[in-house]
Amino acid sequence: MSFTTSTDENIHSFVDRHRQLLLKEREAEIERTSLLLTNCSPSLLEQKGLALGSLGVANVSVGLGGKTLVELERPTAYSNTPLFPSHTFRPGDLARVEEHVSTSGAKKVAKTKKPTETKSSRSAEGVVYKVSDVRIVIAIDVSESSTEDLDLPDRCRVVKLANSVTYDRMEKALDTLEKVAVGQAGDGKNLPPLTPLMRILLGMSEPSKKFPVQDLKFFDDTLNPSQRNAVRFALESLEVACIHGPPGTGKTHTLIEVIRQMTTVTSSNPKPLRLLVCGASNLSVDNILERLLALPLPESGEKLKITRVGHPARVMANQGVLDVTLEVKAGKTDAAALAKDVKNELEAALDVLAGKGKGAKGKAPRGLERKKMWEEVRALRKEYRQRESGVVEGVLSESQVVIATCHSSGGHQLRNHEFDVVIIDEATQALEAVCWIPIFKGKKLILAGDPMQLPPTILSADKLSKPGSSTKDGAKVDTSKKVSSAPTPTKSAREAKEEVDSSDAPLPPNTAISSDSSADEEELSDNEEQELKAPLKEPTAKRKRPQRPRSLRPPRSLETTMFDRLEKMYGPDIKRMLNIQYRMHAKIAEFPSKVMYHNKLISHASVAGHLLKDLSNTGAASEDEETELLSTPTVFFDTAGCEYFERLEGDGDEGSRCNENEAVVVRRCIEDLASVGVLPSQIAIITPYQAQVSLLTSMLRPMYGPDLEIGTVDGMQGREKDAVIISLVRSNGKREVGFLKDKRRLNVAMTRAKRYLCVVGDSSTVQHGSPFLKKWVTWLEQNADVRFAGLE
Repeated sequence: MSFTTSTDENIHSFVDRHRQLLLKEREAEIERTSLLLTNCSPSLLEQKGLALGSLGVANVSVGLGGKTLVELERPTAYSNTPLFPSHTFRPGDLARVEEHVSTSGAKKVAKTKKPTETKSSRSAEGVVYKVSDVRIVIAIDVSESSTEDLDLPDRCRVVKLANSVTYDRMEKALDTLEKVAVGQAGDGKNLPPLTPLMRILLGMSEPSKKFPVQDLKFFDDTLNPSQRNAVRFALESLEVACIHGPPGTGKTHTLIEVIRQMTTVTSSNPKPLRLLVCGASNLSVDNILERLLALPLPESGEKLKITRVGHPARVMANQGVLDVTLEVKAGKTDAAALAKDVKNELEAALDVLAGKGKGAKGKAPRGLERKKMWEEVRALRKEYRQRESGVVEGVLSESQVVIATCHSSGGHQLRNHEFDVVIIDEATQALEAVCWIPIFKGKKLILAGDPMQLPPTILSADKLSKPGSSTKDGAKVDTSKKVSSAPTPTKSAREAKEEVDSSDAPLPPNTAISSDSSADEEELSDNEEQELKAPLKEPTAKRKRPQRPRSLRPPRSLETTMFDRLEKMYGPDIKRMLNIQYRMHAKIAEFPSKVMYHNKLISHASVAGHLLKDLSNTGAASEDEETELLSTPTVFFDTAGCEYFERLEGDGDEGSRCNENEAVVVRRCIEDLASVGVLPSQIAIITPYQAQVSLLTSMLRPMYGPDLEIGTVDGMQGREKDAVIISLVRSNGKREVGFLKDKRRLNVAMTRAKRYLCVVGDSSTVQHGSPFLKKWVTWLEQNADVRFAGLE
């Protein structure tokens, strides 16, 4: 298969297709958010997790960049409990603080509002900075030139908004990429150079040969052969390396070793390198950060200089993470003392404006006095920003490892910084465009992820119109495909359009596109896995994929990640796979290994035979209970023939599915596990539908408390539990399975369990959904402990 060098036309087509897809994605997010905010009552917005009401301002302070940090909580005057209800707010989300509106008053406001009144005068927009169970902090950027008065109401609410900043940065990255790659010199002074790394990522040249690393000594002696191979591969690759980490194989563990090797002076690494470590989410990079902070001191006795940029998701739970944030480190420098006096003056002025100043007696200044004080605040804020920028630059310049999400690496703080290596974790969950934001800052790239797990979050995708078919107005059909990074209290966008085929929009004639990875893998696995009873060994004969020229192609959809694309362009030699898993019992790992990872996933001896009976808290069981519960790794409660039909909750696109009878079966499973000593904290219930999550939560949370985790597949990626129960929900006469067809979602669900996996579902419905589902049901019937799920 020959390599075809990309031309300027290839690059233009590639970038233009990304622009089109990102524009549709932006429009879909804005439309969805606007529709919800316009049509939903305040109480429904709260139910959907898009708003938090009955809040009061607990504190106002000044944060990095002169931003005003508004801390909000639920005071006893407005609520019976200080705890927030379930919501979707995460650090980095765009939000608006506005006056609280009761359900009864919502309609009256809507009737009297003028078209020009898009938001209340007593409101402000900002970014979620921190979130805990009882407090949310919004960072509001009040410009020194702004004439707006930050005057928040006593009782307010926070509403989640569509975030355009990420799209702006991705579009800017695409513009930069196009100019750099095709040599447009219009804005040359501000453009990064065209590096060998960029040339390889764009297919303008092939990767260089590996540079052998001599005398490599591993810091971590526990690394297995595949992990050591991946570390060596990452070190020896001159421009780009991909690390494929299936569930439980220690991907983060491997990345930590790579970071240690690159930042430490050794015989194989004479010069310490400067690293930018990014990820698709705050949680992914905070996970790496916590692992780095837990490392023992090196022989030199000098700690690795690490700085976390952006909005950490875990700062309230981990003091160590807080201490290495840019804001805290900047506040501890000698130069920071110069800016501290200005900050104190600024915060004192804000207190006076809020009626909290000395002698204010709870009354804020009014009229001319207030106007004059706001002018003083703007002047102080401008001075503080100028002083602070020098402090921030000093902290970042001294940092050997900078940690940020891909998106936040495009902020002004890292604008002029360059790195030797960029590492992107969860690269298979990140849109390609967002990966380019940090790539411009580095000379070498390491991508880590698993293309067989959840793809990037997609709110909208084009429907491939069949010949002669169209919608009522002749427009293309939209389909929504969302994968959220955490459990949400409302149906996902992917769920909203689940019955629509997820093909993609046609491109202009004669435009070649790269195929979607999941489609290719489905075809491959269907041909390779003809007989599920066959022994688990490497297939001897594989059907070869059609030969395709390896060159840059416009993506079919935003689900095609850079990781996927590079593997298609350069073949398997561009990556190394970790093949020993340390999570699942061998029987639980058997099916995903066979169908998703070509029999290459091996269970380590320490986990291959572990069961619930090996836990210290289990054991008070009869012989039958021990056999059925504590000594059985896989169970299938088949509801076929029971007529446990699903039910649609809500109307149309706002509906989600639940199954009450199936929920009762799940409850009995939990009761059985609890009766033999399994703790709620050792159990997770996973289901594809949010309505089922809500139903199960109402049934089980009062009895087992918050330690029993109940959520969607999306929120469990990267997690594990000793016992996992999967409720499939779908059971109907039409044999419709919706997005159960997405085998990557089911792969995530079935690989979370360590010792016990229980599947509850209707085989007569599920097996007809796809070839993958048919193989899975067949495997369960042949390998799991199959039980009849009828209610007594």
